[in-house]
Amino acid sequence: MSTYFDTIKKSFADVPITDAGVDTVAFLEAAEGLVGLFDLLGSTAFGVVQSDLKGNIAKVRTRYNATPELSATLEQLVLNEKKEKKQPATEGLMWLLRGLAFTAQALQRSHGDKSEELSVSFNKSYEGTLKQFHNFVVKGVFALAMKACPYRKDFYEKLGSPPEKVDQELGVWLAALDVILKRMNTFYVNGKYGTVY
Repeated sequence: MSTYFDTIKKSFADVPITDAGVDTVAFLEAAEGLVGLFDLLGSTAFGVVQSDLKGNIAKVRTRYNATPELSATLEQLVLNEKKEKKQPATEGLMWLLRGLAFTAQALQRSHGDKSEELSVSFNKSYEGTLKQFHNFVVKGVFALAMKACPYRKDFYEKLGSPPEKVDQELGVWLAALDVILKRMNTFYVNGKYGTVY
């Protein structure tokens, strides 16, 4: 049997991290895999989240394509763009990382507590990640999306089978994403580019 993780182009566990930083192309491919996860939630309410993630991936990719030799890692991309008046990729990456942190923390909660419904996991994650950065209108959009979460059982069935394989692959995927998020949050804070979460 196969799982959702067998269908994605790149897992966060396969994103190279060196002293120079997080590989840009591999990271973007893994982030695109996460965007597809929202299709499994089966609600158009998450369309806003998907659209935002895709838009921010595009900003980072545009910068990479314009200066690939100076953007091999996410850190190099940000440092290179720092010299310019406008920094759309740096801001886009920050918002992409925030969206990834929101999703990762929700799934980590769900993965860690098999009795917690997705709506609770996503609500708690939202409170600890994105909510502080959103205005009243956006908070309302997210509140609607949280109410549209499928039942945990239904979502996990869509992730594939057998359940033990899904659980193991999700754990590896989330752990690798967590390493990247913590590294990039530290980079953003130390460089005074903003905070991821």
